[in-house]
Amino acid sequence: MDVQIRKTRVAVLSVISNTGLVLMKLVVGIMISSVSVISEAIHSGMDLVAAIIAWFSVRTSSKPADDDHPFGHGKIENVSGTVEALLIFLAAGWIIYEAIKKFIHPEPIETAFWGVGVMLISAVTNVIVSQRLFKVGRETDSVALQADAWHLRTDVYTSLGVMVGLALIWIGQWIFPDYDLSWLDPACAIAVALLIIKAAYDLTVQSARDLLDANLPEKEQAWIRNLIEAQRGTIHGYHYLRTRKAGHFRFVEFHVQVDRKMTVERSHQLAQKLSQAIKNHLPHSTVTIHIEPCTGDCVDKCLAGCLLTEPERGEIVNNSARPIRSTKQQRQERP
Repeated sequence: MDVQIRKTRVAVLSVISNTGLVLMKLVVGIMISSVSVISEAIHSGMDLVAAIIAWFSVRTSSKPADDDHPFGHGKIENVSGTVEALLIFLAAGWIIYEAIKKFIHPEPIETAFWGVGVMLISAVTNVIVSQRLFKVGRETDSVALQADAWHLRTDVYTSLGVMVGLALIWIGQWIFPDYDLSWLDPACAIAVALLIIKAAYDLTVQSARDLLDANLPEKEQAWIRNLIEAQRGTIHGYHYLRTRKAGHFRFVEFHVQVDRKMTVERSHQLAQKLSQAIKNHLPHSTVTIHIEPCTGDCVDKCLAGCLLTEPERGEIVNNSARPIRSTKQQRQERP
């Protein structure tokens, strides 16, 4: 199946599931006067907004580059992830505010079993949908889908926490009818908010990192270095390795130094070979390689990536002092 179709379908699935959960939690939360269930409804509401943003971003990020966006639209996934994180921070603040109000003005919770039931349904639904989002998000390297998956995975934990709190209140009403356990409801809501804040922070770091054009992960950079160094002999050295990522698109550029007598055709073939190998290993990559003649006189910029031994450098320096003669001139000089 086409990658774009898979991404869009799973994003739509997230929108539909979150819509149903928001309505269900809101109705039950108001019905039983539970701030923790209502806070979960708000949490799912933020998840719904995040799912809509993710759906929009995966539809837009795969658009081809155009005159106004020569490097493509990949960063819209990072922007969406950052926006989602900010929305989660706002939701957490609202939940804490309502929970504190409930501590100050407690209200008894009736028919808590309704809350237990809706939280169980929410947890199971989000486990299924988040697993699907994680699978497609990782296979397609979609930041937006993985961010949405983390939203739902957080919702699973918070739903289970609220469910346990309501279950204790429900059981307590039967076993300890004279003891008020309603304080567990706002306590669970605050616990939910703290977990949400942690998830929002992690998501902000993950999404904003690529907005700042940070390097690719060290593992990917090491693979690129190993690829270049495997051409030792043909390549004398390399420098200015720069990488970045925009959504699922990667950008790689570096300079390589070769024998100054290498033909333009052969150096072009070398650049194509390296570029294609990187694209095969790191899909959706744009690779820019600059070829330079090696004089053997290593300066600071290329010393770290030099692939020559000291004798080899000395020989190149000596040869560089001699003028480069054309093939015609060499033939004429032969006895």
